[in-house]
Amino acid sequence: MRLVVLPPGTTVAALAGAGFSPGLMSAGLGTVPPEQTFLDITQGNRVFDSLYDEDLPAYEGNRAAWWRSARERAESAPADIVPGLLSASLKRAGVPARLFELRRADLRRLPPSDGDLVIAIARPTGQSDAPLPIGISGHGYDGNLTSDSTRIDGYVLSTDIAPTILDHFGIPVPSEMSGQAIRSEGSIDVAAIESLGTRMEVISSRRGPVIGLNIVLWLLALALVALLSRGHLARQAVRLTGLAIVYLPLVLLLGSALETGETAERLLVLLLCPALAALTLLLLRGYGALAVASGLTVLAYAIDVVAGSPLTSLSLLGPNPGLGVRFYGIGNELEALLAVLVVAGTGAGLAAFGPRAPRRASAWVFVGIGLIAAFLFAAGRFGADVGAAIVFPVGAIVAAMTVAGHGKRSLLLAVVAAPVAVLALLALVDLLSGANAHLTRSVLDAGGLGDLADVAQRRLQLSAHSFARPVLLAFLPVVAALAALAWLRRDRLRAWVADVPAMRAGLTGALAATAIGTLANDSGALLLEIGAAYLLVFFSFAWTEGGRVEPVS
Repeated sequence: MRLVVLPPGTTVAALAGAGFSPGLMSAGLGTVPPEQTFLDITQGNRVFDSLYDEDLPAYEGNRAAWWRSARERAESAPADIVPGLLSASLKRAGVPARLFELRRADLRRLPPSDGDLVIAIARPTGQSDAPLPIGISGHGYDGNLTSDSTRIDGYVLSTDIAPTILDHFGIPVPSEMSGQAIRSEGSIDVAAIESLGTRMEVISSRRGPVIGLNIVLWLLALALVALLSRGHLARQAVRLTGLAIVYLPLVLLLGSALETGETAERLLVLLLCPALAALTLLLLRGYGALAVASGLTVLAYAIDVVAGSPLTSLSLLGPNPGLGVRFYGIGNELEALLAVLVVAGTGAGLAAFGPRAPRRASAWVFVGIGLIAAFLFAAGRFGADVGAAIVFPVGAIVAAMTVAGHGKRSLLLAVVAAPVAVLALLALVDLLSGANAHLTRSVLDAGGLGDLADVAQRRLQLSAHSFARPVLLAFLPVVAALAALAWLRRDRLRAWVADVPAMRAGLTGALAATAIGTLANDSGALLLEIGAAYLLVFFSFAWTEGGRVEPVS
């Protein structure tokens, strides 16, 4: 068995041409130094650099001193990080392994004729978070590489290499390793892998111009219309802009399928979102339009994740695979906005299509839709977002008990019990189906209360760090100001939905879901800001309705 480090310029096509099953490999959690990538390979596990007490020391030629420093540093991380665990596991099993660096890009002498396992990766540079070309040659490798860590054809993690080597020799994978064994699927498709890498590289950089800039343009257009019409068209403009923002995730999903350039994707979002909003307002009135827009957006993502499609991961609101955290299911960005669309969208639907429905029946609608959404987006084979198993049920239960008029004590018990029950059900489904989901690997496979405490500590530390990120910190004062204004004007807000109990319950549930999501996730600031933005959209729509309910026949 050989692990080969190739020059940085090595390409996926070159690896495929030399007889390797090709793919791309996430080199780290964000941009990390090359030494960190190699450490992650040896330990089969990784955490954000911010969770260590100190930076990785530079290698200055003293191998023993460097390894000692690396091990001491690993002890400070809230996880089971064991540098060199791969070599130690091989040594205990009496298996030799050889690592060498091929200094020329001549791959013609690889793989060996005996068919032994050879893993070749391009040397990381530490200058970006771009994925690295990787190739594996050996028995059973004859297609694009993948693993259960990513569930994306053509993409694996640096932490997957160690379990792959151990699995090759029939050595049990230590519990400290979070990576999953790499396998190949289908046939080799170099063009598909290169296209995947190109899309992943632009996700982070496109979010600002495609999402942020277009929203700014819509808001400017809204202000201009309200100003020129002296307020007479303000309500119509608010409805149109609000629905455009609700449709935004849906159009971004389409953008990932079309694989367009940045300009084309920007124009697609700029024009199609308002067009869909205008069409919806032409066909439906009042809360019915808001409910349908929310339902179509949620349904599109539900279908995509259930079908196992990579489009959600490759959309600009997906889990951001360039960051190297998670690669399938919904990410925190989508969790935040989908929670509002599911819970408040259900309230809008009940207000428009069932305004005279009994309160008990409305409560069961909230519960049913919330639980279905939780299962679809959090279950192992369909997603990976454990937070969805908490946020969606809490929002639905709060909305249900609000519309049914239950007391605070019953509400508190239900809020605590609902996510626990959903998590237990998802864990059972995952174990019986062998889905090997994020929930099972991070929680159920924990080695005891100490490991569970590490998981909780890690999530809390990352959530705290998220509030210090410059791009998020800039918007926190705006969120705080809006929250203060909402509290001061709470009587007026309640008046907007006073005659629409279902909508009032939906907004209350969505507010609870946003609050719980902020506390329960490792990107608390992100969930708070996105959830607040979509709550603002729904409250603005409620203002345009002013409590009027027009049943949709």
